[in-house]
Amino acid sequence: MLELRHRGSCPGPGGAVAPPPREGEAAGGDHETESTSDKETDIDDRFGDLDSRADSDIPEIPPSLDRTPEILKKALSGLSSRWKNWWIRGILTLTMISMFFLIIYMGSFMLMLLVLGIQVKCFHEIITIGYRVYHSYDLPWFRTLSWYFLLCVNYFFYGETVADYFATFVQREEQLQFLIRYHRFISFALYLAGFCMFVLSLVKKHYRLQFYMFAWTHVTLLITVTQSHLVIQNLFEGMIWFLVPISSVICNDITAYLFGFFFGRTPLIKAAYVLSKYQYFVCPVEYRSDINSFVTECEPTELFQLQSYSLPPFLQAVLRQETVSLYPFQIHSIALSTFASLIGPFGGFFASGFKRAFKIKDFANTIPGHGGIMDRFDCQYLMATFVHVYITSFIRGPNPSKVLQQLLVLQPEQQLNIYKTLKTHLIEKGILQPTLKV
Repeated sequence: MLELRHRGSCPGPGGAVAPPPREGEAAGGDHETESTSDKETDIDDRFGDLDSRADSDIPEIPPSLDRTPEILKKALSGLSSRWKNWWIRGILTLTMISMFFLIIYMGSFMLMLLVLGIQVKCFHEIITIGYRVYHSYDLPWFRTLSWYFLLCVNYFFYGETVADYFATFVQREEQLQFLIRYHRFISFALYLAGFCMFVLSLVKKHYRLQFYMFAWTHVTLLITVTQSHLVIQNLFEGMIWFLVPISSVICNDITAYLFGFFFGRTPLIKAAYVLSKYQYFVCPVEYRSDINSFVTECEPTELFQLQSYSLPPFLQAVLRQETVSLYPFQIHSIALSTFASLIGPFGGFFASGFKRAFKIKDFANTIPGHGGIMDRFDCQYLMATFVHVYITSFIRGPNPSKVLQQLLVLQPEQQLNIYKTLKTHLIEKGILQPTLKV
C-alpha cells in the first residue's frame, strides 16, 4: 500500500533522491540537479513521513485470541494440535450446517436477516484489519465514517428492494410513500453528508493515508454490501437459487479440505432433483399484504417440471434407453456447480492473498477452527454475483406479480388507460370477444 520513490540513485542527506548527472555536465556546476533535489525534498515534507516508511514498518496486527469453548479444550486436550484443530473444525462445521437448516425451515425472511448479519460481520472484520494496521496514525473519524457509509449503502439497496417487492404494502402507508418516492435523493443526500465529513476530517501529513482508507472502505462496501444485495435478489427468485449455489461452494470447500473421498461422489445434481419437486424451494418469494407475510406458493414454471430429453446415439447404446427425464433446472445446476468448482475458489485465493499482504492467518477469530465469517464466505460472494448475472441473462422473464404491484401504484386514470389498451390487444389476438354495442 505504501509507495517508495526510486529515481535511479541513492538518497541524499535530506532524504531526497537525486537523478544521476547527465553526460557533459560538470560535477561542480550542478545547479539544476540541486534545484530538482530541493523540489523533491519539499514534496516529501508535504506528504510527511508516510512515503519514507517501507512495507516492513507497517504495524503488525496482534494475533487473534483463541475462542474455542473450554469444554472442547478439555475433551481434546490429549490430542496433537493438528488433530485438535481437525475435530474443532469438524464439530463446528456440523453445528453451523444444522443451524443453517433450521433457518431455512424458519423461512425466507430469516434467511434475509441471516444475509444481513453476515454482511455486517464481514464488513466489520475487513474494516478492523485496516484500523489495527493504521491505528498508530490516530486518523479522525475513520471507523465512524466507515460505519456511516455502511448504513447509507444499506439504506439505498434495501430501499430499492422495498420499492420493488412491497409496493402494495407501501401504498397503504403514507409515510413510506414519501420515503420511497424520494428514496434515491435521500440516499444521495446521506452519502453526500458522509463525503463532506470525510473532507473536513483531512489532516495535514496524512492526506494520502486518509484517501487510502477512504478507498479501503468503499472497496469493502463493494465486496460485502453489493454482493449480499445480490444474494437477497437471488432469494426472491426462489429459494432454490439461494440454496443450490451456496451448497455447491460448501460441498466444494468440504471436499477440498476433508471429505474428498466420500463427498466427492455425491453428485449435487441429485440434490437439485429433490429440491425441484417442492414449491417451498422453487417458487419466487412474494409478500402478501392481506396476510402480512412472505409466501412461496405458485404453479411451478417449466423450469421445474419434468421434461423428456432424447439421448445421443452413443449414450443410447450404453444406457439402453432413448430418453431421460430431467428437470430443466438440473441442466442449469451443472453450470452453477461448474462455476463453483472452477471459478469460485478464486474468491478464496483473493482473500488468501489479502491476508498474506497483512501477515495474518484469518480475518478474525469469530469461529474457532475456521477463523472469521469472511474466511467462510470469501467464495460465496463471487458465486452470488454469477448466479444473479446467470438468472438475469438466461432465466428471468416477466414477473406478473411485480407488474401487478406496479399497476396498483398508478393513478386511476393511468390504470384505466392500461386496461383499455390491454383489452384492445387481447381482442386483436382473438383471446377476448369484442363486445356488441346495442
